[in-house]
Amino acid sequence: VDVLEERRHGSDLGFTFRTFSPPSCPAPSVSSSDLRQSVLDSLFLRHVAKEVAVETGSPLEMVMGDARSILEEMSQNLQLGFIRLMAFTLTKVFKKLFRSIFINMDGLNTLQQAVQENPVVLMPNHRSYVDFLIISYILFAFDLPVPVIAAGIPLAGMKIVGEILRRSGAFFIRRSIGSDKLYWAVLSEYVRTIIRKEFAPFEFYVEGLRSRTLKSLTPKLGEIFGKYGPFFKGEVFDITLVPISVSYDRVLEESLLAHELLGVPKPRESTAGLLKATRILQEDFGSMFVNFGCPLSVRSLCEGRIDRCRFNLRPRHVPQQPSADVQACVSWLAHLVVRLQEEGSVIGPWSLMCCQLLQNPVHVLTGDGLDWQQLSDGTVWSRRLAVDCGARLSWSGSVSDPDVMTSAAALHRSVVQRRRGRVYLLQGEEPERRRPIGSEDGVMRTAAAVLMLASYRNQALHVFVRPAMLAAALNVTRSRRREQLLGFFCFLQDVFSHEFIFVPGRSTQVTDSPEESQQLRTNMKIISELTDYSGLEVLSFLQKLLQPFIDSYQVLQPPCLTGIIFCFWNIGFASQIAAEIFKK
Repeated sequence: VDVLEERRHGSDLGFTFRTFSPPSCPAPSVSSSDLRQSVLDSLFLRHVAKEVAVETGSPLEMVMGDARSILEEMSQNLQLGFIRLMAFTLTKVFKKLFRSIFINMDGLNTLQQAVQENPVVLMPNHRSYVDFLIISYILFAFDLPVPVIAAGIPLAGMKIVGEILRRSGAFFIRRSIGSDKLYWAVLSEYVRTIIRKEFAPFEFYVEGLRSRTLKSLTPKLGEIFGKYGPFFKGEVFDITLVPISVSYDRVLEESLLAHELLGVPKPRESTAGLLKATRILQEDFGSMFVNFGCPLSVRSLCEGRIDRCRFNLRPRHVPQQPSADVQACVSWLAHLVVRLQEEGSVIGPWSLMCCQLLQNPVHVLTGDGLDWQQLSDGTVWSRRLAVDCGARLSWSGSVSDPDVMTSAAALHRSVVQRRRGRVYLLQGEEPERRRPIGSEDGVMRTAAAVLMLASYRNQALHVFVRPAMLAAALNVTRSRRREQLLGFFCFLQDVFSHEFIFVPGRSTQVTDSPEESQQLRTNMKIISELTDYSGLEVLSFLQKLLQPFIDSYQVLQPPCLTGIIFCFWNIGFASQIAAEIFKK
């Protein structure tokens, strides 16, 4: 369903001020001020405050005063009036920026049931600042409780905007907490209280920061235990996790992210900067896709993995470090959520076109350009391969393939340009610059454009990375025996464990779910039989996708280790030998 369709034909004021009647939670409702007071009165916070007072030699009253100040700086102040203000503003903005915002109604229906049963933690991926806004907008539009959202503290410093965000459900966390024991205690207790009292759905970015490369990041585990703590300690019966995938035809910050990767400092968040950025309202960013995944029960997922009885051996208010099995379970859950985010993401034609563009760097990076027909044929071919690998595609069936790709290239005209049947990387001078572009400027602009292509290619990478590693295994082992291919796949999985998302504890499996097991058999059939779509072309395409990561690791890892490993790769030694050296 396109959530903007009705907004384009209806009254924005009518939408904003309609009766908002979300389903009620089973727990009695509390106010934001009651929530803060519960945190300050908690035995856990007072216990930590006493420890801090003893360690620093400060009076307990002073430490509790510091805790109160931290809580005031941090906490949200959710108010319906400001939610309506945000809904009206965002309706105007989204209609300008996006052609459509598609959502899956089956996911929303299951979420509606989930919020009435247990505390809910919403876990979207993080690619843009828009992620921070779109979930709340959709939930308001469909009469679901608006979430409380963990956000970075710099947003709180934005004049007027920071307060509007706070009153729309955002609470603000310092980016660098370090070993500040009191701050950790206030934050942990605040989160636990929100979940324990079922104040509102809790929105949390498991990746921590925005992904500058548009590729899934390794989960940040530091604060995840606090989200599950009420369940481990028996304070709630269950917690429901909802993975959410947000995908874009074109990301608002595409140029900003590329320049940050090149070392250009990130602009400081400010109201003035936000007002200057309103010029992007004149641009077209295509469509957005928001996929609400199937709710996950923490109780069911942790069954047999954690013995919760140990949490009864100490008072609940006494801090305790999570044991190794608890940490392993939390890590497994976090990686599982990110994998489900990847499976739910939608890939547009531009991502597949970028795969083709980057596999022809000689044409793209020189003035020759790439033949449009070659690009079109390669993209249509890779679409068929992506579908066989289980991808969710955004590809209009009512429009011809050439028109779909022409529209995608036009949407990204800030990166590429089509002239006389060829596609060129856009590297021309900026008309507003008064001085000629030097060689360093030219290199930076070319690098930024290539990084933008790579980022959009990365949106499709999770679909191809497993068959690509199978292709690499086939190339190195020169065997089609499942055992040998699987052994080398596991070796590659160890090497790239921080680069791509693999669920921990499944190092002997090529897949992370029963559905992927079937997909693996399909991938191995495609790769091993080498018949469909010209098998050698499949191998070449997949190997070229993985090669930049192999090259990067070879350059950046310690040469004494990496040189030996990649020599084995290149000359085709047995994967078991390379794996043993890697471990040592």
